[in-house]
Amino acid sequence: MPSFVPPFDPEELMTSLEAAFGGTEPERRVVARQARDLADSGKPERDRGEALTVDDIVRQMRDAPDDSTVAERWNWWLGALEAAYGGYREFQVTRVPTKD
Repeated sequence: MPSFVPPFDPEELMTSLEAAFGGTEPERRVVARQARDLADSGKPERDRGEALTVDDIVRQMRDAPDDSTVAERWNWWLGALEAAYGGYREFQVTRVPTKD
């Protein structure tokens, strides 16, 4: 029997990103928005066999180079998923707003 996975919560991700990596609010917001779109697509579940979770995102982003910004960490992980499965480029961060 599969275990229950709570729905993806972008607000929880923003809080977790701030605690783990700092960064600016606009940067965390755009990463959370892209993560929400990725979770809604169902692609990670189809490719990796498990739903996208906040803990998984933060854990994967920790593997990026230490001097990376939040968006660079997200894109680093998405680059790895792109290499492994394809179809993740559309979820990368291409621009971070400079103001809230």
